[in-house]
Amino acid sequence: MMFPQSRHSGSSHLPQQLKFTTSDSCDRIKDEFQLLQAQYHSLKLECDKLASEKSEMQRHYVMYYEMSYGLNIEMHKQHQQQVLGAIERAKQVTAPELNSIIRQQLQAHQLSQLQALALPLTPLPVGLQPPSLPAVSAGTGLLSLSALGSQAHLSKEDKNGHDGDAHQDDDGEKSD
Repeated sequence: MMFPQSRHSGSSHLPQQLKFTTSDSCDRIKDEFQLLQAQYHSLKLECDKLASEKSEMQRHYVMYYEMSYGLNIEMHKQHQQQVLGAIERAKQVTAPELNSIIRQQLQAHQLSQLQALALPLTPLPVGLQPPSLPAVSAGTGLLSLSALGSQAHLSKEDKNGHDGDAHQDDDGEKSD
C-alpha cells in the first residue's frame, strides 16, 4: 500500500510548503493591492484635475459666448441705426437733388474716361496721333442723352402731377 504512505509522506511535506506559499501569496496580493490603490488615487486626482479644467473651459466658453453675443447685438443695433438714418435721408431727397447727383456722377465718369484715354500707357511712335476726343465724347454723349431723356421723362411726370405713376387710357394701355 503505497498510496497511503506517499500521501502521508507528501502531507507532512505539503503543509510547510503550503504555509510558506500562502503567506507569500498574501504578501504579494497585499503589495499589488497597495500598488493598485496608489494608481487609483493618482488617476482619481488626475480625473479631478481634468474635471476642474473642463469646468473652467466651460466657464470661459460661456463668457466668450456672452461677449460675442453682446457684440453681435451691438453691431446689429448700430447697423440698424445707420440704415434708419440712410432711409430718413433718402426720404428727404427730392427729384431735383437726385437729378443733380446723377449728373455729377455722369460728369465724373466722363471725366475719368477722358483722363484715361488722354494718358496713353505706352509712348506713341513718331507720326502716330493719340485717339481723337470726339470719338470719346460721342460714346459718352449717348450716356448724356440717356440721362437727359430720363430727366425729361421725370420732369414731364412731375409737371403732370403724377409722381411717377403712369395714367391709363380708356383701352387699358399705359401711356407716357
